[in-house]
Amino acid sequence: MRVLFLIAVLLGWLQLPAAAQNAKPRTPEDFGYRHQVVMFGKDSVNVLVKAKKGEELVRKPLLLWLQGSLPQPLILYDKQGPYSVFPFAGKAGLDSLAATCHLAIIGKPGIPLMADVEGRDPNKMFSQGGLTPYYCERNHLEYYARREEAVLRYLKKQPWVDKARVLVGGHSQGSAVVARLAAVPGLVSHAVYLSGSPLGRALTEVARDPNDTESTAADAEAGFAKWQRGVDSPTQSDCRQYADSNKNVYSFGESLLPFLLAARVPVFIGYGTRDHAAVANDYLRLETMRLHKANFTFRAYPGREHNFFGFKDGQINYDDWYWDKVGRDFLHWAGIMK
Repeated sequence: MRVLFLIAVLLGWLQLPAAAQNAKPRTPEDFGYRHQVVMFGKDSVNVLVKAKKGEELVRKPLLLWLQGSLPQPLILYDKQGPYSVFPFAGKAGLDSLAATCHLAIIGKPGIPLMADVEGRDPNKMFSQGGLTPYYCERNHLEYYARREEAVLRYLKKQPWVDKARVLVGGHSQGSAVVARLAAVPGLVSHAVYLSGSPLGRALTEVARDPNDTESTAADAEAGFAKWQRGVDSPTQSDCRQYADSNKNVYSFGESLLPFLLAARVPVFIGYGTRDHAAVANDYLRLETMRLHKANFTFRAYPGREHNFFGFKDGQINYDDWYWDKVGRDFLHWAGIMK
């Protein structure tokens, strides 16, 4: 298994089949994806769709996957070939999953759709110094929630989409957008919320782990300072000084509990017990019990961190790939995988 792990959010992908690696493709179609452009106001939104070859127009359920926090192109490749976009596809691969549903993903605003990472560090290719005002002005929860809702409404009009079975899923920052979309009446049929922060990202960033000697008071104070600048200027979208603008900090820092609890569709909540947001997910579970909400399914993965890796000798074990298991769990729950 070929894995590329990027700091702050899981972007470790399964390698595509060797046959796809021999050529030097430069279009999404060469990588097996259909590229669509959806207009959102004056913005052109890049959407990739993965379908089984020959069944692109066959009516099937749709799973829209939402990216995490990094300003990352959807397709990365080097001389060894391309990396898959969907971490949960499992050993059977995307083709097997595409036999039962269409998969879609939306690109980041103002970020290239594809990138050749040969000889370069993907963590630094689109870092703070290279972010454009176009991206910074749009990199906040309100924009993503409105944009993704518009894209979903467009996709639901396509004849190859089963409108009664439209799933939305996301990990980390993407889960915050999932929470917003799940609360929109009639928009989706199922929602998958992975490694989210139900009480807001700000709480996670100031959380102290009493069992972690590296979790210091200084770390918490940095989180409080970050939130303070967000509160002081919540509409400021400049990210030249800080990669996360104040608008980004404020929008993702607020509690998502009102949106999650407003959802009427089935919601899958998955998280590692060693994620800093684990206690917030436990609190969400308590609230769903108190309110007698039967549309929530919780999966706490023991000993797993934010990206579902395990630990070895006290350190994150990046060889302990667990997305296959997580993917099987929520795909089976949603009726996409038998």
